[in-house]
Amino acid sequence: MNGKRLMLVLAACAVGSGAQAADKPTGDAVLAVMQKAADWQLANPSPKPPTCWEKGALYAGMMALGDLAPTPKYRDAMMDVGKTNQWQCGKKVYHADDHAVGQMYCEMFQLYREPQMIAPLRERFDFILAHPDTAPIAGPVNAGKDGAKAMRWWWCDALFMGPPALTRLYAVTGEKKYLDFMVQEWKATSDYLFNKEEHLYFRDNTYFKKQEANGKPVFWSRGNGWVMGGLVRVLQLLPADHPDRKFFEGQFGEMAEKIRAIQPADGAWRASLLNPDAHKLPEASGTSFFCYALAWGINQGLLDRAKFEPAVLKAWQALCGFVQDDGKLTHVQQVGAAPDAFKADNTDTYGVGAFLLAGSEIFRLVGDKPGVTVQVTNALDAFRPQQTIELDLAALAAKLPGAKAETVAVMDALAGRWILSQVLDGKLLFQSDFLPNQTKSFRIIAGVDRAQLPAPTLTTFARFVPERADDFTWENDRIAHRLYGPALWVQDGVKKTGSGVDVWCKHTRQPFINHMYERSKNAKGKAGNYHNDDGIGGDNYRAGTNRGCGGSAIWAADKMWTGKCYQTWKLISAGPIRAAFELSYEPWEANGVKVSEVRHITLDLGSNLSRFECRFETGGQPITAAAGLFIHSPDSKLTQEANWAGLWEKFSEGDGPGFVPVGLVWPATGGGQFKQAESHALVLTELKAGTPLVYFAGAGWSKGPDFPDEAAWLAYLKAFAARLASPLAVDIK
Repeated sequence: MNGKRLMLVLAACAVGSGAQAADKPTGDAVLAVMQKAADWQLANPSPKPPTCWEKGALYAGMMALGDLAPTPKYRDAMMDVGKTNQWQCGKKVYHADDHAVGQMYCEMFQLYREPQMIAPLRERFDFILAHPDTAPIAGPVNAGKDGAKAMRWWWCDALFMGPPALTRLYAVTGEKKYLDFMVQEWKATSDYLFNKEEHLYFRDNTYFKKQEANGKPVFWSRGNGWVMGGLVRVLQLLPADHPDRKFFEGQFGEMAEKIRAIQPADGAWRASLLNPDAHKLPEASGTSFFCYALAWGINQGLLDRAKFEPAVLKAWQALCGFVQDDGKLTHVQQVGAAPDAFKADNTDTYGVGAFLLAGSEIFRLVGDKPGVTVQVTNALDAFRPQQTIELDLAALAAKLPGAKAETVAVMDALAGRWILSQVLDGKLLFQSDFLPNQTKSFRIIAGVDRAQLPAPTLTTFARFVPERADDFTWENDRIAHRLYGPALWVQDGVKKTGSGVDVWCKHTRQPFINHMYERSKNAKGKAGNYHNDDGIGGDNYRAGTNRGCGGSAIWAADKMWTGKCYQTWKLISAGPIRAAFELSYEPWEANGVKVSEVRHITLDLGSNLSRFECRFETGGQPITAAAGLFIHSPDSKLTQEANWAGLWEKFSEGDGPGFVPVGLVWPATGGGQFKQAESHALVLTELKAGTPLVYFAGAGWSKGPDFPDEAAWLAYLKAFAARLASPLAVDIK
C-alpha cells in the first residue's frame, strides 16, 4: 500500500483494534471516501444495460450519497439514467432483477415530484398484482426472452431487488396494495429459503443439500447480504404499527446475530459464510451489505451498540482498504449464484452501490454533533404528501443548545440522509410525506455547516419585476401567480387592473417565472407571446379588474369594495420550501370607511394553494372582509362544500390552454360564510378591528401533471380542507 492510499484509509477508516469511540472516522472522512469511490464508478461506467439488477444496486447507493453530498452530480447522474431508461424497468415483467431500478425511480420522484418517474413502475406492479403467479415457489426457471413467464422470488437475491421497490412505491403513493403484496411474497420466500437453524438464507433450492468441504451448508455471503440490505430498505418504510413488523425485525435480528458471530478477525466476510477458508480473499459486496445493515440496526436501536459497533467499524475499515488510490473498489466477487473464486482487483457496480449504502449509515453512526428526535404524527386516515413541518427555534434550542438558524439541519431518522430544510421567521421548516395515521421521526442536528448540505432539487420563488410594469410574482413546483403593481393601475386613462390575483400555469416542476418574462419581451409576435403554451407553461388566466384567484375585498352594503394595485412590496423569502412576501395597498373607500390593507402571502412546495393573511386598517371599525374567485363564464362549474369552494373553468386565451381550476379554502373555525355575488364565489368573514382575514387560494391546470379532470381538482380541495382542520402534531423529544 503506497502512502497516498494509506492516508485515505487512515483518514476515512481509522478504527483501531478495539474500535473505541475515539478511533471512529469523522463524518467528513466517510463522505470523502464515498465520493471517491462513486466518482471512479461514474468515470468508468459499466457497459451493462442501464436497467440491469447490478446497476439497480449501484443506483440505490448513488441516491444515498446524493442525499448527503453538497454536490448535485450524483443526483444529476441518476436523472440521466432515468431519462435514458425513459423511467422503464427491465423487459422481464415478473423478474425481480428487472424491478431493482424502481427503487431509484421512487427516490427520484420524492425529490422531483415528476409523475412520469414512477408511472411505468406503477403500471408494471399493477399488472403483476392483477395477474399474480400463484404457482408454488420452485427454484430457478427460465423467464423467457419476452419476460412473459410468471416468476416469484425463488432466489434470495430477489429480496433486495423487488421488495424495496414495492415498499418505496407504497411510500410515495400511499397505496397499501403494493405493501401487502410485498409482505405476502417476502414471507413466502422466507418460508422456502430461510434456514431457521443457521439463521441464513439459501441462495435457491439447488443449495438445500449442498455442503462445503468442511461439511457445512453452503451459504453465500453476497446472497445473504442482499437479504439484509433488503430487510433494511423494507424496515425503513414499513409502518411502526404494521402487524408484520415484528416478523421483519425478528428476522433482521436473527441474521444480524449470526453475521456478527461469524465475522472474520480482519472485519471482512468471505464469499462462503460457513467455510471462509474455501475462498480466502475478503469479499467487498457481501461485507458492504452486512456493514450497511448492522450500522443501520445500531442507528435504529434494534442492535446493541456496545455489542455490534466494533464489528461494524472493523468491517468499514476493511472496506476502505479495498478502495484504491484512484477510487476503484476492489475485492468484489463477479456475477454468480454461489461462493466462488475471484481476483483481488475485481470490481462491479453492485459492490460500489453496497459500499455507498454502508457509508451512508456509517456517516450517521460516527456523527458527533448534538441532536434531538422530533416525532410528527398524521392523525388523518389519509395520505399526506409534501407536508411542511414547522419547529420554533426557541423551543428547539431549549432542548438542543446550539440549535441556531445558521447551523441547524434535519436528518431522516430512518435513513442516513439530509432532508431539505429552511429557516424562516424564527422557525425551522422541512417537509415529508405521511402515510395514513403515521408517526414519523426526524433528527434535528446542531452545529452543521448548512452550506455543505445537498442543494434543493425543487424550490419556491418570488420576486418584484420592475422590467414588466411592477408585477410581483411567486411560484412553487405546482403553480405560479402574480399581483399587479402601480404601473398597471391606469393606462391611457383606462382602468386596466386591480388587486385581484392572476394565475400562470406550468408543466414543469422547476421555476419558470424568469422564463416567462423573457418570453414577454417580444410579445408582439406569436413566438414571444407568453399566453401560448410553449411546453413549459403559459399565461392563460384572466384577472383584469376582478378578484381573480383569491383577491380580497371589503363587503358592505351588499357589494364588494376593492382597492387599487399594490403600492409597496417586501420580499421575505424566495424559498426553497416557502416563498413569503408582503404587499401594502393604499387606502380606499368602502361604504364610508377608509380602508388600507397589508397582505402577507406564503406558498409552500407541493401546494397548489397560497396562504393569504390580510390585515385591514379601518380606524377601529369592524368590517366584513371577502376573498373571491371570479367566475369567468356561465359554463364554469362551481362546487362548494363546508369550508371550501372550487371552480372548473375552460379558457381559450392563447392557443387553447384547456381548463384552469381555481379554489378557496378557509379555516372551519373562522366563521366564514359562502356567498355567490357579482360573478364571484366569495367567502365573507366578519372581523373585529385588528383581526386578520386568513384563507388559502390557488389553481391548477388540466394540461399539467396533477389535475386531468374536475374530480381530481375537487378531491384535492377536499383533502386540503381536511388537512387544514387536522394539523400535524409535533413532539420534540
